[in-house]
Amino acid sequence: MGKNKHSIWYQMNKKLISAFIVVTFLVSAFSGCLEEETEPNEQPIVSISYPRDRVTVSGLVMISGTASDPDGDNDLASVEVRINENGWHSATGKTKWSYDWNTYEYGDEIYTISVRSSDGKEYSDIETIALKVENPKIIDSESHRWAIFIAAANFPADNESKLGNGGLYLAEEMAAYLIEKGGYATSNVILLFDDGWIRADNGYGEKIITLQQRTHEYDITYGGATKDNVLDSLNRIITESNKYRDSEIFIWIFNHGYGDQNDTITGGKLFENSQIFIWDDIISDRVLGEWLSPLKSRKICIIVDACYCGGFAEKTIYNLPTSLLFRSGIPEPGRIVIAASSKFRKGYASTTQGPLFSLLWFEGLKTGKADGFKPGILRLGKQRSLGIFKNGKVSVEEAFYYARLKLSTDETLKEFRTMEPQINDKYPHRGYIFSRREMFLGES
Repeated sequence: MGKNKHSIWYQMNKKLISAFIVVTFLVSAFSGCLEEETEPNEQPIVSISYPRDRVTVSGLVMISGTASDPDGDNDLASVEVRINENGWHSATGKTKWSYDWNTYEYGDEIYTISVRSSDGKEYSDIETIALKVENPKIIDSESHRWAIFIAAANFPADNESKLGNGGLYLAEEMAAYLIEKGGYATSNVILLFDDGWIRADNGYGEKIITLQQRTHEYDITYGGATKDNVLDSLNRIITESNKYRDSEIFIWIFNHGYGDQNDTITGGKLFENSQIFIWDDIISDRVLGEWLSPLKSRKICIIVDACYCGGFAEKTIYNLPTSLLFRSGIPEPGRIVIAASSKFRKGYASTTQGPLFSLLWFEGLKTGKADGFKPGILRLGKQRSLGIFKNGKVSVEEAFYYARLKLSTDETLKEFRTMEPQINDKYPHRGYIFSRREMFLGES
């Protein structure tokens, strides 16, 4: 019995050992097969589309390009940009990426721009270009004029609220007018739109190319309407224009305003400041007033075209002033501040042509149709037919009253009459008597 038990125990252990060897072999073999079938990670790829290597740049430069991953573009983790040997900074976007470089903060010399992409496991090869920075110096007395156009219209996440590319096209028309008729130097004109990219289908589609890559008539500065770009651009204008007593500034801002559309009486703005969206933030009238407070120029035209934007001009409705608690600080002596709608009303825009009030204001200005228009009763605008009221040119104020009257009397525009544009005219000085002189853009 003992021998048989020992024999049985031996046989059982022999079988267990054999089974263990077989299982170990199979696991090892299977594991080996898995390792052999796993494909190695492939390095991502990055390229720079704009600017070209060894060109001269100035102002805001939107460095842009493409990136891809042979393992699938969804695996792309980031794109980073470096100026010379400084630290790496994240670009915006992945397969189509961009990086805003403010060359005003750098001296006039040659810089190496490096770009790399990552899939989270390894980096691409580094792409580099060399760019020469050469920012223009203001030496001509006729070039002491600056213009900035700011519009953010096509947020990618919400097609229902998109305003199309009409604001961009109108801004370019106004910029061309100031250059051709007003003597504005192209180097002193800045246009910030969306995130700096043009999108297909009038803004409703995917990114195509950057504003700077587009073919355009004048070599003005283009960029995205981000908070950083807006601040950098305004600070540049303030710094340069404050050097000259005869400086002239034109500021145009267009986008959605912030308010309550269900409140048809006050738009929810009775106890709030007016606000306007830019690409990555919201700016209140008071914040803009703080940004512009260092600006010393005594000839400034500011137009804000958005819903519920009257607070930027410190007006509510019927040209009545806002409460002292909600003053923006933007209207100052030497400034004309125009709001396309009252603080309590919506504004309107065409997705292909731009905001309605600005279209009418610019029409009156460029065609000469606004020559002779005056405030009239309740500042609703009045056309003077007598020749003594006309001088063959159109002022900022005349263009305002032309647009104001057209909105209130043109039958084709009757659905937009509730806009009620507002103006706060303190040019050349504060007070009705001392602001009787009109502002003509481009005139010394």
